[in-house]
Amino acid sequence: MNRHLLLLTLCQGLFLTNNVVFIAINGLVGLSLAPVSWMATLPVMGYVVGGALSTALVARAQARWGRQRSFLIGLAVAWVSAGLCVLALLTRQFALLCAATVVAGYYSANGQLYRFAAAELAAPAFREKAVSLVLAGGLIGAIAGPNLAKYTRALTEQPFLGAYVALMGVALLSMGCMALIRFPDTRPAPGAAPVGPGRPLGEIMRQPVFVVAALSAALGYGVMNLLMAATPLAMQVCGLGFDDAALVLEWHVIGMFAPGFFTGHLIKRYGVLSVMGVGVMLNVACVAVALSGVDLHQFLVALFLLGVGWNFLFTGSTTLALEAYRPEEKDRAQAAINFCVFGTMAVTSFASGALVTTQGWTWLNWGSVLPIAITALALSWLALWRQRALARD
Repeated sequence: MNRHLLLLTLCQGLFLTNNVVFIAINGLVGLSLAPVSWMATLPVMGYVVGGALSTALVARAQARWGRQRSFLIGLAVAWVSAGLCVLALLTRQFALLCAATVVAGYYSANGQLYRFAAAELAAPAFREKAVSLVLAGGLIGAIAGPNLAKYTRALTEQPFLGAYVALMGVALLSMGCMALIRFPDTRPAPGAAPVGPGRPLGEIMRQPVFVVAALSAALGYGVMNLLMAATPLAMQVCGLGFDDAALVLEWHVIGMFAPGFFTGHLIKRYGVLSVMGVGVMLNVACVAVALSGVDLHQFLVALFLLGVGWNFLFTGSTTLALEAYRPEEKDRAQAAINFCVFGTMAVTSFASGALVTTQGWTWLNWGSVLPIAITALALSWLALWRQRALARD
């Protein structure tokens, strides 16, 4: 754990603070401004659609200006987008709120690369632990995000206006931390033979390890987002207050990132596919608890299990993806994975609001069973493929 890795961990925590506040309040703010209730989670969807649309732009920025400059540009966009959310609330413009969250998606696409950058700040033998530890920085967001939303909710006459103003300050703080990080220079040394562009993206994406890494990351994030984005709305329908929703989200995000302190060790000891398989089983347990009732403790336990399951799947898929590309191919490969993640999140963000407001919390949970089953089948297929490849060798 060096100084630069520690600073990146802090940036990850501030990134998750932004994400958690957005998840906690955007659906409720959207519900207050939207012309019809089923459009309530469109601002949440806008955030991930913006991320999907930005993956190629971020990849080009990373290739041209390097990690630090690209990350700083993303943080500047975060500051601007939070200011646009303030303006949208002051003028009560639902369309502007959605547009602001689409703009914020550029920051999200940048922040999703922090975990890959972590592997570059540590020795090769410790890449899994570096990825896991930086993801553990999300614990800062787990504590700060819900409390920031809760305590700034009533600071102004307009509910949640103070939360967006606070996010502008969070972006500035993260910019200060990012400016102190020195990422390794991956450009060829003067006089060295030029490095080729690497394999075509299509060839990289056809590898079984890439297919399963991208699918697990996308569906793991999709299931988590489907249930998490709908939780504040579902709890409101069930008669539970915003403070209760903030508590549930806090423990959900703790579940997402607290395992980061040991997930890397588990992957080293038991293998990446085994840890990801446990993540799938935790998602199944989450659905079972959520279907058992709608009391506060059931929301809390279900969302906590969902968070731990996401951690095992997402950390595992990130580690798995490192096997699929060479250093000169990283920008394209990472952008492709993140595009799959954001595309799935965009669909689930819209589906969560539409399903929970029209079909209810129960059918929303039943709908998450299909992507969980697909993830389980993909992991089983890769394990079998590796066993056959080992037998041939």
